[in-house]
Parts: sequence; C-alpha cells; structure tokens
Amino acid sequence: MSWFPLDTWIVVIGAVSAVACSLVGTFLVLRNMSMMGDAISHAVLPGLAAGYLLTGERASLTMFLAAVLVGILTAFFTQTISQLGRVDRGASMGIVFTSLFALGLVMIVQAADNVDLDPGCVLYGAIELAPLDKVRLGFAPGGIELEVPRTLLTTSGSLLLNLLVIGALFKEWKISSFDPELARTLGYHSTFLHYLLMLLVAVTTVAVFEAVGSILVIAMLIVPPACAVLVVNRLGSLLAVGALYAVACAVLGHGAALLIPPWLGLGGTSTSGMMAVMAGILFLLTAFFAPARGLVPMWWRRRGAHGP
Repeated sequence: MSWFPLDTWIVVIGAVSAVACSLVGTFLVLRNMSMMGDAISHAVLPGLAAGYLLTGERASLTMFLAAVLVGILTAFFTQTISQLGRVDRGASMGIVFTSLFALGLVMIVQAADNVDLDPGCVLYGAIELAPLDKVRLGFAPGGIELEVPRTLLTTSGSLLLNLLVIGALFKEWKISSFDPELARTLGYHSTFLHYLLMLLVAVTTVAVFEAVGSILVIAMLIVPPACAVLVVNRLGSLLAVGALYAVACAVLGHGAALLIPPWLGLGGTSTSGMMAVMAGILFLLTAFFAPARGLVPMWWRRRGAHGP
C-alpha cells in the first residue's frame, strides 16, 4: 500500500469531521434522539440546493445559512407534528425528513444543468477530492507556503464551535441529558437547550456534508457515542471515548479503502463509505467485548456466578 500526503489530508479531514459529529451525537444518544441526526443530515439538502441556486457558488455563506435554517426547521416541524398531531416522534421525523430530502433531490434533478451538486455525492461525499481544494494561509519562516484544504478549515471551525458551546454549558447539558426532571426542577430552560443542540447538529452536518456526505455524517453522529456508552458512564469520558472511536473510524476506514479493494480485485471504493463500515465493525466488537457491558464478559460473569 502506498501512502501519499493526500492520504494524510484525507484522514485528517475525516477524523476532524468525525469528532465534530461525535461530540454533538453524544447528546443525541443520551436524549434518545439518535434518529434526529439522520433526519437533519438528510433534510438539509433542499437548503443546500436553494443556497446554490441563489448564489451559484458551492462555498457561499448563503448556501451554508440556508442549509442550517432547514436543519433547525426540521427539528421544529418534527416537534410540532409530534405534539399537535399526537404521533410518535419517530413517525414525525420520518414525515419531515423524507419530505424535505425528496424535495432536495427533486431540486437537484430539475436543475441538473445549472447545479453543481451530484446526487451521488449527497450520500458518500467527495472526501478523496477535498485535499485538492486548498486555501493559502501565508508563508512560514524559510519561505515555505502554507496551504490547507478548505474543507479542513470548515470542519475545524465546526469542531471548535462544538467544543466551546459544550464546555460553556457542560453542567446544564449533563443534568438535562441524564435527569430531565431534575433539570426542569432546577429551572434550566430545556427548550433552549434542545434547540441549541439542534442548531449545533445542523451546523455540524452542513459543515462536514460536502466532504463526507450524509452516510458518514449519520454514522459519526451515532456510532462512536453508542460505542462509548458501552464502555464508560461519565459524560466527560463519553465525549472523550467517543472522539477516540471517531478518529479510529477515520484512520481504519481510509486504510481499509486502500487495502481491501486490491485484495478483491476491485478498482477502488468510497472512503467515506468504508469509514462508516469500520464504524459498524468497531461497534460490533465493542458490543461483544466491552469490559462492563459487552456480551462476552457478561456471559462469562454469569457463567462464573452459576459455576461450571
């Protein structure tokens, strides 16, 4: 296997994107809202398409804001339909995100001659090409030109925002996630915390969407936090362990994308898709072998308790 500087950039972009998703995904998992990440990651598509149609540029602020707005509206419509329509939250999510996702695909197909958005890239992104779109930062001592992929700046900004907000409201989100009744008793604004989380999910989804697509966004929002829940209990540890799993998914996924296709006689595969596959494999290994909650250790302890 040959490893080039582009491969390093791909792994870094994938790891930063995965960690950014994992941080906010931890709170979705703790609040039993895992599918909300799925809903928002699909529903932002019409916002992306509308923003492009208005500006004609993929990297425009209008496109970003339109997608974030649609993501927040997804959470609002889901909550409203669930309360007013008296239907299950999962059903209301399905109604909202499938409708918006279908609308986004129709917008792309109908404007295929003008919109530089590939429906295939919506699913698996274009992380292999992300390192080629670079931004010049200046010159280092010795006259060395500093360039980084534009996507890395976007995803790093999302990661930094998540860290700052989670750090500032760590206690409030900790209590509201583990004990919502206590949070209401203490006077915490649960509605504000809910929609702030939805805002972070929407911003994160849009920030990493172009590079990794909806499949990896969904996987990284849910799978690393789900693995962490099987390993540790404290919120700080959940965030840290989830981030480690996210990095592992990026590294192992790109390595597998380079190694496995030649073994099978294939020309290549999607790096984002392989990262999501590795996330699933890591979850299975964790579910079976996690020291405290893994199926195998639990079986072994029961066997020891009942004797041979």
